[in-house]
Amino acid sequence: MMVIAGIVLGIIWFWHASMAARERANGAAREACERLRLVMLDGTVSIVRLWFRRDADGRLRFERTYGFEYTDDGYRRLRGFIVTLGSRVTSVGLAAARSAMAPDDSNSPFKNH
Repeated sequence: MMVIAGIVLGIIWFWHASMAARERANGAAREACERLRLVMLDGTVSIVRLWFRRDADGRLRFERTYGFEYTDDGYRRLRGFIVTLGSRVTSVGLAAARSAMAPDDSNSPFKNH
């Protein structure tokens, strides 16, 4: 009976930690998009990878990589990622910025005037 209780508690802990990490990743993605005047599409991140990694103190933590999509011109869907280690966001990555607008993008609502 104690083993079953331990397993259930472990599952609850993992679920809670995963939801907290996802919320931090969502916040980091929204913040990055706002700061760079991008639009985050779908409004959420999704888990791409889950693995173990040691933190700076040598403790084994879950490293989670989340993906999300955003647009810089209202038409293209670009991919970004957020990496968390334990409860900390460790990196944010975005696709390369567009170097020049294509001629057919002249009516874009995202065009700077």
